[in-house]
Amino acid sequence: MQTNFTLGQLADPQNYASEKILRACVHCGFCTATCPTYVLLGDELDSPRGRIYLIKEMLEAEAPATREVVKHIDRCLSCLSCMTTCPSGVNYMHLVDHAREHIEDTYTRPLADRLLRAMLARVLTDPGLFRLASVAGWLAKPFAPVLRALGLTRLAAMVSLSPNRMLAPPGDRTGKVHPAQGPRRGRVALLYGCIGPVLAPSTNEAAIRLLNRNGIEVVVAKNEGCCGSLVHHMGREEQALAQARNNIDAWTAEIDAGGLDAILVTVSGCGTAVKDYGFMLRTDQAYAAKAARVSALAKDITEYLAALDLSPARAPLPLTVAYHAACSLQHGQRVVREPKDLLSKFGFVVKDVPESHLCCGSAGTYNILQPELAGQLRDRKVANIERLAPDVIAAGNIGCITQIGGGTAIPVVHTVELLDWASGGPTPAPLMELAAVHAAASEGEVPAAARPEPALLD
Repeated sequence: MQTNFTLGQLADPQNYASEKILRACVHCGFCTATCPTYVLLGDELDSPRGRIYLIKEMLEAEAPATREVVKHIDRCLSCLSCMTTCPSGVNYMHLVDHAREHIEDTYTRPLADRLLRAMLARVLTDPGLFRLASVAGWLAKPFAPVLRALGLTRLAAMVSLSPNRMLAPPGDRTGKVHPAQGPRRGRVALLYGCIGPVLAPSTNEAAIRLLNRNGIEVVVAKNEGCCGSLVHHMGREEQALAQARNNIDAWTAEIDAGGLDAILVTVSGCGTAVKDYGFMLRTDQAYAAKAARVSALAKDITEYLAALDLSPARAPLPLTVAYHAACSLQHGQRVVREPKDLLSKFGFVVKDVPESHLCCGSAGTYNILQPELAGQLRDRKVANIERLAPDVIAAGNIGCITQIGGGTAIPVVHTVELLDWASGGPTPAPLMELAAVHAAASEGEVPAAARPEPALLD
């Protein structure tokens, strides 16, 4: 693609990087076939190719973002399916991130939109505030249909995404070392993060047990926190970089003190961001080298486990697993085979979901900010999964687990919880009822919950 940036504009590192990305695009349009919003809407401006043209014109003109441009960029999920499809290697992720930052700096959103985004950026990245908000959402969940009927679709979406159960009690989980069982084979840091410990603390607990069981010492670095991904994709770059620097400092202290073989992440959306710290902070003289070192060490939990050459195990139950490939994992990190291979190795029957390249609609805050499109994508994803008639759905991202779980009765569990269970860990909470049914069936009994209702007398 031909560009028309001036030399003065290219002196800016962001413009320089974006201009190289734009020039790589050859207008082929392959990306349109795998873009979720283009598949749903059929609008060229809601495809990667269309958005690239909009971003190019906006950046070259150094113009404030217009409402029309904002509409189409906001509809982008940043699922990065286009990057997997693109034959020219266009780094759409960095380009759309630059566009979101430009929008945040130059466009004045309506007051209600500004307040909602500010609230999400503040609450979702703070585990304490997020816990309070989740409890409030749990109490308000029965009123979600009323909110939706009143046209308060975003508020209804937030309430609908709230947990269906009381949350686990809070705890101070950072600054802890979990020693290996037996001879130590390695030492890793585990990102605890912000949302995962509130909604699904069992995921990180399972990861720690599984790693310890296989000789890996796990440290949760003191003062680590939100990875910055949520606000980064909202264009709030200063907040994102501050959160990235905080984690880099926490992990650098561990690297310097005892060394780290890897920095592991159980939320694939966070993992994609941590792996990008080197690019995000490339112009920061104080952090560029440290950020690059952290990014080089970052791995998804399944990526690391696959390299450990774990002994095969037998699943406690003969379960069929529909594996949902989170966009941030398959497109953002290009981790595709490892989760499925591990599940198979541990005794599960694994099935691929049709249209696995299409997003489920979670995408960070997307299912709150774009609830209609997110709902359509969730329903499409759930329909594809339910055609497989699986016993359980496995995924590697808490956002996907929450999103898909809101549209189906099939249990949704993090991949690492299934692996931990198969190698001696506790039964994942969503599978307790299923496990009870299997146990009773093996003893020739049927639990009360699974018994048919008695026939009425004539």
